[in-house]
Amino acid sequence: MTQLSDTQALILSAAAQRPEHIALPLPESLRGGAAAKVVGAMLAKGLLAEVDADMRNSEPVWRETGDGHGVTLVATDEGLTAIGIELEDADTAPAGATDAPTEESAPDTPTEPVPAPKARRPREGTKQATLIAMLRAPDGATIEEIMAATGWQSHTVRGAMAGALKKKLRLDVTSEKVENRGRVYKLPAA
Repeated sequence: MTQLSDTQALILSAAAQRPEHIALPLPESLRGGAAAKVVGAMLAKGLLAEVDADMRNSEPVWRETGDGHGVTLVATDEGLTAIGIELEDADTAPAGATDAPTEESAPDTPTEPVPAPKARRPREGTKQATLIAMLRAPDGATIEEIMAATGWQSHTVRGAMAGALKKKLRLDVTSEKVENRGRVYKLPAA
């Protein structure tokens, strides 16, 4: 199990109680360089992830990306597991399923059901959703095509496919070399 500092455990515990597991705002006592150091370590360990902030819904912004957009921080499945929150596989649980509470989680209310954790899904209208739609197209997409559609640089496209799609969303991104087109990346149809 991952060893967490008190501050890391506090950040993850607060995120677990917020919609979409957003880790912001950070504790009041954590500011400036100390905040950057703690968050950097949590990102490196995979306990937190940076995702596009939904500016329309006034999601808190961790940092600006320079193109008028920002990113927020969310607790990852690994982060939630590190604080003892057991996640169910979304594919095996029926829609709307609930679990019976354990003695540890609800000792005073043994008859109330505990809601199942929400399955992670990309928000509509984001660059990540655009990326997924392009990869699910019958012809797939090249890095250059994705760069043109999202405005991202090539390393950002590769990072999104490896981190957000493969690790976080557990999607099977494949690639193949296509004559006159280059390397084409695809996702299986939904």
